[in-house]
This record gives sequence, structure tokens and C-alpha cells, in this order.
Amino acid sequence: MAKKKECVKLLEFWMSPFSRRVEMALKLKGVPYEYLEEDFPKKTPLLLKLNPVHKKVPVLVHNDKILSESHVILEYINQTWKNNPILPQDPYEKAMARFWAKFVDEQILSLGFMSLVKAENGIEVAIEETRELITYLEKEVTGKDFFGGKTIGFLDMVAGSMIPFCLARAWECMGIDMIPHEKFPELNRWIKRLNEVEIVRECIPPKEKHIERACTKL
Repeated sequence: MAKKKECVKLLEFWMSPFSRRVEMALKLKGVPYEYLEEDFPKKTPLLLKLNPVHKKVPVLVHNDKILSESHVILEYINQTWKNNPILPQDPYEKAMARFWAKFVDEQILSLGFMSLVKAENGIEVAIEETRELITYLEKEVTGKDFFGGKTIGFLDMVAGSMIPFCLARAWECMGIDMIPHEKFPELNRWIKRLNEVEIVRECIPPKEKHIERACTKL
């Protein structure tokens, strides 16, 4: 009996870092997929049907299985398609990749963007607090090509989609260079390496378009 052809669809928004990291994983694994673009703040009936809980992208549809939340989707992709693993085999290293990925999305995103917009204690205080958090990632990537080792992995996709290609562009709209080379040489070296990876370049929004859209939201 012929094997049933896989059906993979990805509901996403071009500007969303959460969507971008899932697309990176699919491309790294060589998984063909159908791209379904959402246009936020609008929410299509399909999105509301597939993700009624959070009503957000990304949403991955694999045959009859529906998944939301980017970390969950990345883990599913890694387990379903075994080639080019994005998570370490070692239990401790795998746990640490998850830890730092959660740190990026919950700490750096929250403080590094939300606090700057509000700047209740002053913009300079918010910048310094954000840089203190980023320093942890500077130390984590020191001496490595990527967070994942010699090749990009789970944390590279999470941090890479969020920091240099999302937050940095929003910070630029505010006139802030949050990760100057002299203060964060290792992170800037890592960002340069990310830009050299073809699947990363394919998934990153055009800078001018991205910044223009980001500036209108601030």
C-alpha cells in the first residue's frame, strides 16, 4: 500500500518571531509545507477554528493534528522528523536549551520591550535592566559557534527570531542600540553567523518593511 502523503500547513504572520522560528525548523528538516498568511490584527475564521484558546499564530497542522505555541511546535517537529535534530540528546543540555528559550520569551521579551515602551522608572533604567538580562546570553554563547553547538538548534531559533530580527528592530525605532558590539562581542559574532545560515536568511522579514511596521506600533 502506498504511503499516505503528508499534509503540513503553517498559519503564520510574516512579522511574528514565533512564526519565523517554526519556519526555520521546517526548512532545516526539509519538510514541505503550505504557508497560510494571517494579517494581524485581523483573525481569520480558520485561525479561530484551529486555535480557539489563544487565537494566535503560529499554528501547525500536520495531517489531522493541530498544534499551537511555538515551543510546543518546535518540539513536535523535532520528534516527528528525526533528521537534523534541533534539541540535544543529552537530558541536561536539552533541559538547559528549554530553560534559556523560556528565558528569552518570558524575560527578555517582557522586560526588553514592554518596560521600554512604558519606561516607568526612566528609559536609561529600562535599558540597563534589559542589558543585564542579555548579558546571560552573552555568557551562554561565549566560545560557541551557535547556542546549539556547531549548527543552529532550538535555542538559536528561539533567540535568533526574537532578539536580532525582532526586538533589535523595535529598539532601533526607539533610537536604541541595545546590543552594541563593544558590550556584547559574542552575541554580535553569533548574530553574524546566523545571517550566514541560508534557512535563517530565508525566514527573516525584510528589514525596512519590518522596521516601518514596528515603528507604527510603538
